[in-house]
Amino acid sequence: DAARERHAATEREINRHATRKSALTEAHTRLAADRSEAEAAHESATAALAELPPTDETEARLTAVRADIEGHRRFAAQVRAEAQALAREAELADRRVQAILAERTEWQNRKQSSASQVATVEARITEVTAERAELENAPALFAEKRRALINEIESAESARRVAADALAAAESLMAETDRAAKASLEALSSAREACARAEERMEGTKRRLSDIEREIHDMLEVEPHAVGALAEIEPGAELPPLSEIEENLEKLRRDRERLGAVNLRAEEELREVETQHTALTTERDDLVEAIKRLRQGIQSLNKEARERLLTSFETVNEHFKRLFVELFGGGEAALHLIESDDPLEAGLEIIAKPPGKKPQTLSLLSGGEQALTALALIFAVFLTNPSPICVLDEVDAPLDDHNVERFCNLLHEMTSSTETRFIIITHNPITMARMNRLFGVTMAERGVSQLVSVGLDDAVKILDQDVA
Repeated sequence: DAARERHAATEREINRHATRKSALTEAHTRLAADRSEAEAAHESATAALAELPPTDETEARLTAVRADIEGHRRFAAQVRAEAQALAREAELADRRVQAILAERTEWQNRKQSSASQVATVEARITEVTAERAELENAPALFAEKRRALINEIESAESARRVAADALAAAESLMAETDRAAKASLEALSSAREACARAEERMEGTKRRLSDIEREIHDMLEVEPHAVGALAEIEPGAELPPLSEIEENLEKLRRDRERLGAVNLRAEEELREVETQHTALTTERDDLVEAIKRLRQGIQSLNKEARERLLTSFETVNEHFKRLFVELFGGGEAALHLIESDDPLEAGLEIIAKPPGKKPQTLSLLSGGEQALTALALIFAVFLTNPSPICVLDEVDAPLDDHNVERFCNLLHEMTSSTETRFIIITHNPITMARMNRLFGVTMAERGVSQLVSVGLDDAVKILDQDVA
């Protein structure tokens, strides 16, 4: 979310820079056109002066024109430098946005990879636990087999006792009668054979019992007498049915086969996941710290911007109040920040009170009053940060003759207090009469237009000479 907000703020900054760049580009284009016209006029003036005999007045005018052209050149260079700076700022902002998007994609990929690895480790831990439970239930089967072997051993012992009894009877019968010797010998031989078989079975049973003990020790790693305790079967307790044990054993075997082989690298993979988790946590902390520093920088820039904006606003407001009084011959006016306590987010409201009227917003004034108020605001901003050239296009159109005189007086004051040169596009004869030089288009012949330049100061001097 923080990266998304930063991205949106960066896009707004880029749009603002793009708007400013387009405005500067347009201004640069206009100035380039003005410069071309000035150079053309300079060339024509130079050609005309070359045909005339050199005089001190001509040299002075030529020096003034050259100084004016040099001022245009300096301003054009300044505009070009600002345009290049804005282009670099826009490129840097675009690079920052691309880096933020790439970093955000990398963090999402790392998050998905960590989640899948954690799920795999948990599944493997579950498999190991199931296999351990299966091994814990295996002793019940061995206990049942052990009981079966014990029963076989008891049967062998019983047979051995019967054989011994038969041997004793045969010996007593042999002593009693010789006639029964052959039968007794045969009976003894049979008894000996039975005893041998019984002993052989007993040896086989012992070997089998030894093998079972070894298997129990190899599989369960305990002695045979500890199998009952391992299976949690108390001595003398009733054993469960053999069919139930075999069924449970078969079910556990199927479960073990379904679980698959034991992952011997589970602990190693767990350590790798923990290492990755630690690295991701460290990177997250670094990113949080970087975001914190970035926010501090933004807050510092906003604070400085607010201070500068408030300072400039107060200066413009003071100039606006004074110029409004001069243009209207009285009244009051003021600028107010509205809609927000933050100067960077606030709007601007113009409250004007012409002489004899109540305070009103700009939209409630008449057309002429709005024009004069707008001129006061434009010149107030101009006095705060003057520029070498100012172009006014038909600003006196909605004014009556009296207000046009006030506008011309204010324009004359601005010219004397600043080094700004005003270029005014107008059809008002009062305004044209107050200018230093007029540029117009005339049609000496039908269909043939011609640009005419008239210096009113020179015309007055020539008129005075003619009168004298």
